[in-house]
Order: sequence, then structure tokens, then C-alpha cells
Amino acid sequence: MTFTQITQAPPRINRSELAVPGSSMKFVEKAAQRGADVIFLDLEDSVAPDDKPRARKNVIKALNAFNWGQSAMSVRINGLDTHYMYRDVVDVIEQGGDRLDLIMIPKVGTAADVYAVDMLVTQVEDAIGRKKRIGFELIIESAMGMANIDAIAAASPRIESLHFGVADYAASTMARTTAIGGPNPDYLVLTDPDKSGDREEHWGDMWHYAVARMVVAARANGLRPIDGPFGNIGDADGFRAQARRAAVLGCEGKWAIHPGQIALATEVFDPPKAEIARAKKILKAMKQAQAQGLGAVSLDGRMIDAASVRQAEVLVAKAKLIAGATSSKKKSTKPKAKKAKAKSKKR
Repeated sequence: MTFTQITQAPPRINRSELAVPGSSMKFVEKAAQRGADVIFLDLEDSVAPDDKPRARKNVIKALNAFNWGQSAMSVRINGLDTHYMYRDVVDVIEQGGDRLDLIMIPKVGTAADVYAVDMLVTQVEDAIGRKKRIGFELIIESAMGMANIDAIAAASPRIESLHFGVADYAASTMARTTAIGGPNPDYLVLTDPDKSGDREEHWGDMWHYAVARMVVAARANGLRPIDGPFGNIGDADGFRAQARRAAVLGCEGKWAIHPGQIALATEVFDPPKAEIARAKKILKAMKQAQAQGLGAVSLDGRMIDAASVRQAEVLVAKAKLIAGATSSKKKSTKPKAKKAKAKSKKR
């Protein structure tokens, strides 16, 4: 193990991240009832230019007025190349109250982009005496951002996660696709002819490199890698497949651009019970092995060693974090339900 230690971002459950347009108060209010791990209220791409000021007011009002439960709250600001960005940051922090946890910065191209927002956020926080420091979510969605991803990931101690913005990334790299995420029938391997002259087509994942590259940069800096949107909201199986590939590569969660995708993301990124049980079994077996002076041991026909322990510890820690949040959620909702019932009787 290298002597250089990685500082991990604050632990936060990030299996599902619901995107909500700030211009629609109807959608914003419904989002509060969806139970996503993270909710980002959008001031950028899903909001028309003429609606930007109104969307900002909606978001500020929603942060103060609605009960967001256990969901972490984020606001996606407009890009640094627009005149909306500085007002998004200043107004949302000054008027949005303490419920704001994160700011999502879109289309990050260089480390300097993060530095600029960090400077502005710090000034506003200091000016109002804000106690809770705001974290950053960064979207990598351009060739420039991917080329500079290592420097970007290390640009600020506020950064908690990197996200893959597949649609804008495709446009930036001039990829031949108009879909938002998912496979492409032209991205395939054609096998050599067999004895009968038949050939098979095997589809690949055209986003494999980008997601894997993002995961490496994120993990090397103690950040959470999060897979972005899947545009076909009616294709649950397609969403699951894309989410599973991202999970295998090391992502902790995925965007939900429709409420129906929240449960799908949670399902995929929840550690499977069988894997948790095996992880606990590995830790127990290695503890016994170490007591006997052994550095490696066979478990169920497979060799396990110190690397196996580290993998198991990560999985068990994640399961404990999720279990703790679920328990807190149940405790926080019960008193409210009783109180509401008591009030209705009184009336």
C-alpha cells in the first residue's frame, strides 16, 4: 500500500439521484415524496432561458418550505459560461436555508472551473455565517472534462462525487448517437465465420471507457462515482442493465430522470444480501486465520487474503451506512404520522 493516503469524501448514500426541473413547482413538490437518496433541483438544462429567474425562486422556496425527509438536497447551477451562474450560487445559498447540502456544477472542463465556484461559495458562506459547509457534485460531460479529469477530481476539498453526463459527452466527442445512454447497435464485434459460414454479432458498451475512467479518477481522490441518465424511461430492463454495468465498474449510484427509475437504481446499487453475508464470512475467516498466523486461507474453495478483507470491509461498511439511514428514516417518520393523526382527531 502506498504511503500516500486518500481522504474520503463525507459518507453519503447515493444509490439513486433524482433530477427535478426547478421550473415546475408541481414536479418539485412531488419529488419531496419520492424518497430518492439525493435530489437535485435543476436550474440548468431542463429550464428554458426565460424561466431561469422563476426556477431559482421556486428552488429557494422549495428548500425552505418542503419536508425532504432523509434525502440529501442538491441544486444544479447553470454553467460558468452563462450570466445565470453567479446569481444561482449567491441567491440559493443566501436564501435557501440550511437544507441545502450540495451544489452540482455542470460541464466542468478544468480544475479552474471548480476553483472559481469554490471561491464564490466560500465568500457567500462566510458572509452569512453558514455553519454547514456545502459539498460539490461535478458532472464530467465533455472531451475537455475527461481529458482533465484527474486535476478536476482533486480541485477542491468540497468535492464529493463525479457524475457522467452521457448526452453532452456524446455531443462533445461527436459520437454517432442521439440516445441518452444505453447501447448502440453499431458498437459491436463481428465474429469470424464458423464452419458453416455463419457470423455472430456481439454488442458492446460504448460508454465503458468513459465510466471506467471516471471511476478511477473518483476513487483515487476519495470521491463517489455516479452514473448519469438513461433516457428511455419506459425501458426498465435497459436501465437495470446499464446500472449493473456501472455498479460492476465501481459506481455507487445512478441518476433517475423519472421517478420510476428511483426504485430501479436502489435495487441495483443496494448491496445484495448474499454478497453481504459472504463479506462477513470472509472477515470472520480471515480473523481466525490471522489468529493462527496465516496471511491467506481457503474459503469455499477460493483463496482469500488481505485484499479480500479490504473488499469485504468496503461492502460491510456500505451496508451498515444504508441500514443506519433506513432505521433513521423509520424513526423520523413515525412521530410525524402520530402527530398528524392526533391533530385530525382534535379537529
